[in-house]
Amino acid sequence: MNTASDVNKRIAKNTLLLYFRQILVMAVSLYTVRIVLEVLGDIDYGIYNAVGGFVSMFSIISGSVSVAISRFFTIEIGRNDLKRARQIFSTSIIILLGISLLLWLVMEIVGVWFVNTQMVIPSDRLVAATWVLRFSLLAFVINLLSVPYNATIIAHERMSIFARISILEVLLRLLVAYVLFVSPVDKLKLYACLIVLVALIVRVIYGVYCKRNFKESRFILVFDKSFLRSMSSFTGWSFIGGGIVILKDQGGNLLLNIFGGPAVNAARGIAMQVNTGVFSFVSNFMTASNPMITKSYAQKDLQTMHNLILRTQKFGFFILLILFLPLCASIKYVLDLWLVEVPPHTANFVILILLYTLVECFVAPVCTGVIAQGEIKTYEINLTTIYLVNIIAAYACLKIGMAVEIVFILNIVFKTLVLVALLRQSRIKYGLSIKNFRRKVLTPCLLVFTISGLITYLIPWPLTDGFGRFLMKSVVIVSYAVLIIVSLGMTKREKHFLSETLKQKILDKIKLPKRKYR
Repeated sequence: MNTASDVNKRIAKNTLLLYFRQILVMAVSLYTVRIVLEVLGDIDYGIYNAVGGFVSMFSIISGSVSVAISRFFTIEIGRNDLKRARQIFSTSIIILLGISLLLWLVMEIVGVWFVNTQMVIPSDRLVAATWVLRFSLLAFVINLLSVPYNATIIAHERMSIFARISILEVLLRLLVAYVLFVSPVDKLKLYACLIVLVALIVRVIYGVYCKRNFKESRFILVFDKSFLRSMSSFTGWSFIGGGIVILKDQGGNLLLNIFGGPAVNAARGIAMQVNTGVFSFVSNFMTASNPMITKSYAQKDLQTMHNLILRTQKFGFFILLILFLPLCASIKYVLDLWLVEVPPHTANFVILILLYTLVECFVAPVCTGVIAQGEIKTYEINLTTIYLVNIIAAYACLKIGMAVEIVFILNIVFKTLVLVALLRQSRIKYGLSIKNFRRKVLTPCLLVFTISGLITYLIPWPLTDGFGRFLMKSVVIVSYAVLIIVSLGMTKREKHFLSETLKQKILDKIKLPKRKYR
């Protein structure tokens, strides 16, 4: 069994590999979004996000199946049962092919009708919107069929391949933006088509890599009925919860379209791009931690599992906070620097979505623990109830004339309730201490957030705009945020581990003999 030190080193190594990837990916992605928004314009960009969001609603079924496949596959890898893992992999491919065919048939009937009759889209862009619908569905199916391959790579903790392929993917997307810029054809149709091509290229590369490196990822014609039965029970409840999550997210996007129009969808799309770029720094850390959480449960090492969950929550929050503070302090300048034209509401949407994601830092690791133990009935019932009330409340507030920002404010409130439900379920199912969460995670995180937030708000920053001011402001904010995190948010043991790790890294860089630190 791996020691705590080994686990920490593997998480740190995998996280650094993913961070290296993300710095380049985020920089190129942000520039790509700028070009795409400029070329498509607010209306077409909003149409792409709204119609693509509608397609995402049909991941109700596929999303729950994907979670089940990843969970069962990682459990078998944790148990070192490669024969069983190969059976699960092959059965998963067959199941996903069947789901893809079903989704395609439903979308051709329901999707085309909905886009043409229910969504707020200019009449001269309806044909292009239908193109977006079909190509978005095709890209969705391609990504769906990649689930078993991605689960294999994550279960084996081969994060370096994610770094390489993600860099290739973002460069392909940059090439897509250039093609849009020079092409004379309908740019919205072309964009939807090229995104499918990028998804296909990435899917083929993942498939080839897995087949060459992991025996269990080689497809065999087998259908494991016992796995199907086990997965059906898990998926049944995951379907209910996953469906309501999709309804809350993409249903909220449709509400924004109905009450605000495509320009508001464009603002949300930009805000989601910013959030994706920022949260990726946290999700990289969580991606490196999640397999160890699941494997610890498979090996019945609950103490290691609990420690990993609490550590991932706290440091995930701190990583995001370091990025959140300088970005929000200069959000208008950043958006003006990034985009040629900033749609209304974008700045508010960015701040609110990032606040929501701060809460998600507490939710995601606990959710991984609940999924690992497999008994999710009570949690999914609670999740369904909470998010159903969330979407109803959002509709009611918009109906009476409240500002569109209310959708995101309500999301934050109800996400907090989801956290409470998850913590209760975790205490019952695998013994996670809520008291330890409050003492070791929530209290230091709220303390650091409050103090660093107040300092950021109260400092009298210079009124002049410019990149130099933005850079100076960001460096100052990050510096005191890190100082507050280290002094008030970390335990003595965590400070010591950080100090010794940094010392060893310095020794490695300058080629001095390595020392063993106690």
